[in-house]
Amino acid sequence: MVHLSRRYTFAASHRLYADELPHEENEAIFGKCANPNGHGHNYGLTVIVRGPVDPETGFVMPLGELDDAVRRNVLDLYDHRYLNLDVEDYVHLVPTGENMARMIWERLSGPLAGRIERVILDETRNNHFEYPHVTGANP
Repeated sequence: MVHLSRRYTFAASHRLYADELPHEENEAIFGKCANPNGHGHNYGLTVIVRGPVDPETGFVMPLGELDDAVRRNVLDLYDHRYLNLDVEDYVHLVPTGENMARMIWERLSGPLAGRIERVILDETRNNHFEYPHVTGANP
């Protein structure tokens, strides 16, 4: 098995706020990230796939095929969007980095079935999320 990692970027804004909690509790939990007008990030996304090397092409999978799956299932939906309102995934789910990594995995697990190993989401220089967090684990 060979692992292939490919990096992508997208910009998006979000608000960390749980509607079922009182405003004061949201502010205590999420701090400035609960700002009513939201805030944005330039995200880095690494998608890791695995598989045998095709003896004819020498690839685990063609880069164009991977790029197309990520573009159609993640980037076209997330890039330059206000996640809380524009992306169905987060209408009832707080768009934390943890939830985003899991939802991106779920979006890619169909088109990359049997090949996706992990997604890594970089929200800031200090915030980094992986799903699944254990290599080779089933979510």
